[in-house]
Amino acid sequence: MLRAVITVVFLLTGSIPALAQGWHEPQRGTELRAALMDALRPHAAWLLGAPVEFMVHELRVSGDLGFASVSPQRPGGGAIQLWQTPGVARGEIDPQMEGGVTMQALYLRSGRTWVAVHWAMGASDVWYAYGPICAIWRPVIPEACQGM
Repeated sequence: MLRAVITVVFLLTGSIPALAQGWHEPQRGTELRAALMDALRPHAAWLLGAPVEFMVHELRVSGDLGFASVSPQRPGGGAIQLWQTPGVARGEIDPQMEGGVTMQALYLRSGRTWVAVHWAMGASDVWYAYGPICAIWRPVIPEACQGM
């Protein structure tokens, strides 16, 4: 009996943080995860050149909202040589940017399509910790929106 009570308490308390966070991470190999990466890929490819794949640091979805923190790379994990990218050639990115090529994106689902509505590459600050953004995307970035 005591073992059953301990198991129930463990299961309940273990699930509280998951319920409190309000978002979930789409698993590798799912259509949802692929759709989110595909929505960001054209932005990365425009600046860095194709092909681009992502190493995912964080990926969150809550309803029709999403957030990603990713590092673009070449297929198979190859490093991107910034000096050789279209973005540098056009003067759109600084090859010595502080944040490197790490990207963050805020997504919105429109019908069955995910759109990277706001995104940044090489940001050295938490640009999405901003009142008007938090008013919408708080469910997927609650820690950035504390106090707003």
